[in-house]
Amino acid sequence: MELNKTTEIIIGKAIEVHKSLGPGLLESAYQECLYFELIQSGLLVEKEKPMPVVYKEVKLDHGYRIDLLVERQIVIEIKTVESFTDVHFAQVLTYLRLGDYKLGLLINFHVSLLKNGIKRIIN
Repeated sequence: MELNKTTEIIIGKAIEVHKSLGPGLLESAYQECLYFELIQSGLLVEKEKPMPVVYKEVKLDHGYRIDLLVERQIVIEIKTVESFTDVHFAQVLTYLRLGDYKLGLLINFHVSLLKNGIKRIIN
């Protein structure tokens, strides 16, 4: 499936989850609901995908995990914060670089209108 079409589905399902639950829950609740919705849409989704760090040809399992990886190409990082910080963007960029993925979506469910809480990040 084309990257833009997949992204459109992801954002639509995230908005659906947000409309149903509203802001105020933990990240894990939104993650589970979005995971369910994306699976129901027929997308390939990996939850809590391990992201090892490779340093000088040594693979270190350092405990980093991607919240959701969709169709083996789109990283989704879910937050419930007042506002994004540089660290949130850096985290997604790091996942994109380490996994050689092209696109990341940083989604903050702690907003009144979800479209204001979605940032698209390109590697």
